[in-house]
Amino acid sequence: MGYRKLGRPSSHRRAMLRNMVTSLLMHDRIITTETRAKEVRSLAEHMITLGKRGDLHSRRQALAFMMDETTVKKLFDEIAPKYAERNGGYTRIIKLGNRRGDGAPEAIIELV
Repeated sequence: MGYRKLGRPSSHRRAMLRNMVTSLLMHDRIITTETRAKEVRSLAEHMITLGKRGDLHSRRQALAFMMDETTVKKLFDEIAPKYAERNGGYTRIIKLGNRRGDGAPEAIIELV
């Protein structure tokens, strides 16, 4: 999964990251904290790599990880072909500054 615990039990952390990856691929960008964005980046790039492979096994692996079948379809039909010539680096993290309520550093993670 990754190396950051994000202050959550492992099952909660895994579910949160799966939801965030699904949301990122569905909406092309999300706003979250910097540490979460850094964790989501590696998982999202792995999903895009699965999409670039494009075979049945990788589609099933993506379906097992992501929460929404329509997002998996979008990943394989629209997102992955866009990055066919690119070797990694599918996401970008832009730092925003601190959140007003608790001062947590926020960032936008988006597809390049």
